[in-house]
Amino acid sequence: MLKFFLMLSTILLLSACGTLNFDKLSEDGRFEGTVLVMWVEENNTNSGNGKFVYVPAPGDPLRFVRGNDADGATVKIIEPEMMYTDGGTIPRQIQLFKGFSPWGYAPAYMIHDWLFVARHCINDDTANDRQSVIADMKFIESAEIIGEAIKALVVAEKVQKNDVAPAAISNAVAGPISYQSWVAQNRCAANKVTEDHRAQVTAALAPQAIILGPKTENIEPVIISNTARLVTSLSF
Repeated sequence: MLKFFLMLSTILLLSACGTLNFDKLSEDGRFEGTVLVMWVEENNTNSGNGKFVYVPAPGDPLRFVRGNDADGATVKIIEPEMMYTDGGTIPRQIQLFKGFSPWGYAPAYMIHDWLFVARHCINDDTANDRQSVIADMKFIESAEIIGEAIKALVVAEKVQKNDVAPAAISNAVAGPISYQSWVAQNRCAANKVTEDHRAQVTAALAPQAIILGPKTENIEPVIISNTARLVTSLSF
């Protein structure tokens, strides 16, 4: 997912002379739908505060529609499927600074996370139809998209304008660590949301009892428990 592994000096450097020209990115993209993220269990590592699942809101899923001036766009509309997410995995030291909250640009992070989930399945030759639409996308375009998405949040006044964070984040995800993740193999299966966690999500959305994803013997349209907790919900 979104790994920065940066100290503040590196972020400031990236914002000044990164590999991606943030200022020239499209500004007329837009978000549609709702961001719905749920906590499903504690995290057994020291890398975060829990295990989270992005959930496409029934009837109102999150979409990012790229602007007309997005040069060479591989896809026009990006709509994530259910997936694990950690928001923006930003070092705790950096989170103290304005604009670097791991959930501050949550909609943009969901879009970026989905691109990598899809890419990993493409790399493993197991992509579904929704994932396969980005098969021709180059790595640098994934960084351009998160920049466009952050700009869209600013234009829509969902977040405050920040002169450092958006460009720094866009350049960070255009760097070598993200690239190594983009080309990695044998990660698709690990990205898939387990049946147990899908059941928790289904239960949390009761009484509608909507099944999110293919039904199996272990996922029934009834209230199993309400252990999934809503973390963030933002509508556009």
